[in-house]
Amino acid sequence: MLERSDKTNLLEQKDYRFRLQDVEKPNLYRDIYNYEEVPRVSFNHRRVPMSMPADIWITDTTFRDGQQSIEPYTVEQIVELYKLLSRLGGPYGIIRQTEFFVYSKKDREAVERCQDLGLRFPEITTWIRATKEDFQLVRDLGIRETGILVSCSDYHIFNKLKMTRKQAMDQYLATVSMAFDAGLMPRCHLEDITRADFYGFVVPFVNELVKLSKQAGIPVKIRACDTMGYGVPYPEVALPRSVPGIVYGLQHYSDVPSEMLEWHGHNDFYKAVSNASAAWLYGASAVNCTLLGIGERTGNIPLESMVMEYATLRGSLDGMDATVISEIAEYYEREIGYKIPPMTPFVGRSFNVTRAGIHADGLIKDEEIYNVFNTEKILNRPPAVLVGKSSGLAGIAYWMNGNYRLVGDAALSKRDPLVIKVKEWVDAEYADGRQTSLSEQELEEKVEELSGGKYKRHE
Repeated sequence: MLERSDKTNLLEQKDYRFRLQDVEKPNLYRDIYNYEEVPRVSFNHRRVPMSMPADIWITDTTFRDGQQSIEPYTVEQIVELYKLLSRLGGPYGIIRQTEFFVYSKKDREAVERCQDLGLRFPEITTWIRATKEDFQLVRDLGIRETGILVSCSDYHIFNKLKMTRKQAMDQYLATVSMAFDAGLMPRCHLEDITRADFYGFVVPFVNELVKLSKQAGIPVKIRACDTMGYGVPYPEVALPRSVPGIVYGLQHYSDVPSEMLEWHGHNDFYKAVSNASAAWLYGASAVNCTLLGIGERTGNIPLESMVMEYATLRGSLDGMDATVISEIAEYYEREIGYKIPPMTPFVGRSFNVTRAGIHADGLIKDEEIYNVFNTEKILNRPPAVLVGKSSGLAGIAYWMNGNYRLVGDAALSKRDPLVIKVKEWVDAEYADGRQTSLSEQELEEKVEELSGGKYKRHE
C-alpha cells in the first residue's frame, strides 16, 4: 500500500507492519556482543536520510539518573540547581524538562519546592514505579508526564525479567494503560535499545503504544535508551547499534513524530555526545542529559556539551545563557563538594588553561591562536595559564595580567622588571627539584613581596 508521507511529502510503502517475534530463545547478538571481546560494529551500507527537526531541545535527568551515581542531593541543592538550569535554558526553554524521583518524602519536598518557584522551564516530570499508587501520586502533584521503564532487549526480558517477549509486552502495555487512565502522558524508557531486536520487538511494541495513545487521546513519548553506550553515530551501520537507524526506524515504521522522540545515552565508549548529536540530526527533537555528565558508570550525556552542540548546529544559543555553565561548575565544587576532573571541556579548571610558555606567548599576541572561542564572553571564563617550569616570561606575564585584571597601559609585558624577577624565583624553585605547578597563593605571595605590596594577594 502506498501512502503520502507528511514528513517527506513523498509516496512511501506502508506495507511494513512488523509483528512481534515471540522467540523461544533470546537473541543476544553474540556476533556483535561477544562478552569476551570488545563489541564489534557491523556495517550494512544502508543509508538513512538526515532529517533534523524544526525544533530541537534538551531534557535533563540530573535529579533522577544523575543522582544514582553520587551522594544524593539535598533539597536545597536540588532547588538551586533547578534555578540554574532554568537560567541556563533561557526564556525559550531550550532545556525543556527535568525529571525527579517521587518515592520519598524528601523527593516530593524537592518537587514541591521547585514547583513553588513558578518557573515555566524546565518542566518538572517524574520517573516512577509501575503501580497505581505511584500514578495517583504523580497526578496529585499536578505533574502531566512521567517516565516508565520498559526494557526492550532480550538481555533484560529473558535474563533479568525471566519473561518471554509476549509476556513483557503485555505487562508493559498494561502499565502504560494505567498511566493513560490516570490522565498522564507516559514517557516510555526503552532500556537497552542498542542490544534489542529492533524489528522483532521494538517496532511491534512501539506500534502498540502508538495505538493505545490514539485510543486514549493522550500522546506517548518514546525515549530510546542507549543504556550501555553501545550506540554509534556512523552512517551505514547495521542495527541494533546504529543511532541514525534507530531514530529513522522509530519514525518510519512506528510513526513516532520528532517531538515525541528522545535520545538517552551513556558514555561507556566515549560516544555520548556524538550519538546525541546524531539523534538530533536524524530526527529526534530531544536529547536527555545530566549536568556535568554525572551518571551511572562512565556517565550520561553532559548537558553543557549539548548546549554547545546546539549552538554549533543552529548557529545561535537561542537565548540560553552559557555563562551559567561556569556558575554550575563552581556550585558543584563549592557547595556539593564534587571534584570536576580539571581537563573536562567547558567546566574543568584546565579547560582553557595552558601550561606551555610558547602557547602563553601566543595567547598574549592573539588569544584566538590557543583558545577554542571567546570563553570570557560565552562562559565568563577568560583564558588562563598555569605557571610552571616551562611557562617562561610570556606565561608569567600572561598569568599576572589575568590574575590582577591588568589591561591596556597597565598590562605587563614579558620584559617588565617585575616579571623578570618572578621568572628568576620560578627558575630557582625548579632548579631545586620542584616538579609541580605553582599555586596561585604561592605566586600571589611572591608577587606581593617582589612588588613591594603594589599587587596584593587575593583574600
